[in-house]
Amino acid sequence: MIEGKIVAITGASSGIGEATARLLAHKGALVALGARRTARLATIAKEITHAGGRALACEVDVTRGEDMRRFVTCAVEEFGALDVLVSNAGISHLGPMSDLDVEGWDAMIDVNLRGVLNGVAAALPVFRRQGRGHLVTTVSTSGLKIVPTQAVYAGTKNAVRTILEALRQESTDGTLRTTSISPGFVQTELVDNVTDDATREQAQRRMADIGIPAEAVARAIAFAINMPEDVEVGDLTIRPTRQN
Repeated sequence: MIEGKIVAITGASSGIGEATARLLAHKGALVALGARRTARLATIAKEITHAGGRALACEVDVTRGEDMRRFVTCAVEEFGALDVLVSNAGISHLGPMSDLDVEGWDAMIDVNLRGVLNGVAAALPVFRRQGRGHLVTTVSTSGLKIVPTQAVYAGTKNAVRTILEALRQESTDGTLRTTSISPGFVQTELVDNVTDDATREQAQRRMADIGIPAEAVARAIAFAINMPEDVEVGDLTIRPTRQN
């Protein structure tokens, strides 16, 4: 069950992370919110608290291992334990490989891949000491259907999928659960910072046309967390019914 669980969420200042924090808090979870936009985090935490929930806001840059360790420590010190880490922070720099956007490639590797690894490194020792824990990670349907302009983005997401599957196989003693959530088009800010104007506008139009609300993905995350401790939801794909 979700009530009483302690959940830390990265990328919690907007989109899927914010929706997940609000939904889980509404269902009785104690939530730690991590992101770089501290003012936005503080507002969300305050609103959750005013609605009767419990929330902690913490400035976190997932590319920094020390930030993730501090985030996990803050959650444990505030709430007494950590049951779930939702690694949701992610960025996209879309464009053909021929653009040679090396800076964008590096940024996606740092946030989408290294950020998840930093979360694993921070949370896994806590989970091992407790004898229980759950890693939930936002991946993408981009890793399931490879398309032009998304090569490196999809690559980072598939790397995470591979890592989580290996971790699952290393953790069949029943103390750790892993879940990969693969959303399709979701109404978030993910593509707003794509540098190429034509690619950004096309993605924004597509998202506005068929994108599902972030709350739909939050419900999928809640479903996985709500399973009994001896049940692991390894992979969930959630996309608009109109998405190819």
